[in-house]
Amino acid sequence: MSHEIVMPQLGLSMDSGEIIEWVKQTGDQVKIGDVLFVVESDKAAVDVEAVTAGVLHILHQQKSGPIPVGQVVGHILAEGEPPPDTLSSATESVPTSPMSEVVSQSAAAVPVTTGRPEPAPSYRRRPSTPAARRLARELNVDWQQATPTGANGCVKARDVEALVASLAPAPRLAADTVRISPLAQRLVEAYGLDLRALAARYPDTRIKREHVEAMVRQMLRQADAPADPLPQRPTRREAMSGTRRTIARRMHESWQTNAPVTLTTVAIASELVRIRTQMKADSALQYVPSYNALLAKLTALALLENPALNASIEGDEIVYHPAVHMGVAVDSERGLVVPVINNVDTRTLREVSMAMDDLLPRAAAGKADPDELQGGTFTLTNLGKYEIDFFTPIINPPECAVLGIGRLKEKIIPVDGQPCVETMISLSLTFDHRLVDGAPAAQFLQRVKHSIEHPYLWLV
Repeated sequence: MSHEIVMPQLGLSMDSGEIIEWVKQTGDQVKIGDVLFVVESDKAAVDVEAVTAGVLHILHQQKSGPIPVGQVVGHILAEGEPPPDTLSSATESVPTSPMSEVVSQSAAAVPVTTGRPEPAPSYRRRPSTPAARRLARELNVDWQQATPTGANGCVKARDVEALVASLAPAPRLAADTVRISPLAQRLVEAYGLDLRALAARYPDTRIKREHVEAMVRQMLRQADAPADPLPQRPTRREAMSGTRRTIARRMHESWQTNAPVTLTTVAIASELVRIRTQMKADSALQYVPSYNALLAKLTALALLENPALNASIEGDEIVYHPAVHMGVAVDSERGLVVPVINNVDTRTLREVSMAMDDLLPRAAAGKADPDELQGGTFTLTNLGKYEIDFFTPIINPPECAVLGIGRLKEKIIPVDGQPCVETMISLSLTFDHRLVDGAPAAQFLQRVKHSIEHPYLWLV
């Protein structure tokens, strides 16, 4: 009997998902626990595993666009069972439970004889980046054949490019007289060069990137051309990923719904930097909190004193949240994601720091669970590593406010009438004026500034 594979609901707010990769293909034998496909929902990519054994038959290939939760995307067939296109049960159905299983539970099917050659034994997938898998799909190659160069054997995009270069036959012209690497071929097309002239310049040689670049440099010198003489490169178009569509929708919703106002200030962070430096120098401490953890903790305590900033609108009511669930904006290969650290106001600084060190890297790699990317009541976004001082952060709905953190920067400022070198940090608070007036928002930002300048007040 066939067992349906449906689009799973990976979070309470998920109503559809997008298949970005089928790990197994039609006709493959699968066993319980094998990863069947990868689903993108909102800002997370999740592996979906089989809960029964048999032969896989796929209905919805990758790049099929958003698929509603519960829609059948494939089947696992039992021994001797025909493909679902000849079965009345092959029609799409929606399970009654929103959190239905990916595949109907059943006893494991015995191995199936299909007349095809026996598939290769299953093996554990290598770790890989989303960019590598996406490039492999675009170039129609198996990224698992690439030689990994990333940490812990992770396959990166450059490894897929190297695989393509080793597999692709060299383009040839004029009775097999011109040999050229795939990358050099793309450069020739982009620059609009004459391939025959290039081949004449390097006879009996496989044309590589350096040959193309050398010819371009010579053409520039001969023509005494300006700094950027190359022809306009063609416009590149690609469909929005599910993550980018979600980001676009939420940012548009934020600007359409909220009444955003941004306040900025500068705090003296010398004491905060000094405390963290001393913690790093103390060999007895095994765990030193990051600046993000320090700022999240002091911001959470400031929110307890200013609950209007830890609120949201539901209909005609203002909901004041009893706990601070801190979202931290993270840049990832899939776009902006905001993993949430729960109960920052009641957890110790060490607990907050350890939770960030676990969740933020996973979110950046696209490995956070969907439920870990929602439920925030306030957000921090730190652009300090990009040497940014002030900016206008966008509120993450339905939250009331977001605090932007700028870089740490030493400046000479007057202290008691004397010039003094201090470490400064810039703060940018965007708040929803529908919920909060300017004065309470300014008081909150002033409290954050005071906590940064006098960290011992909240550390004790």
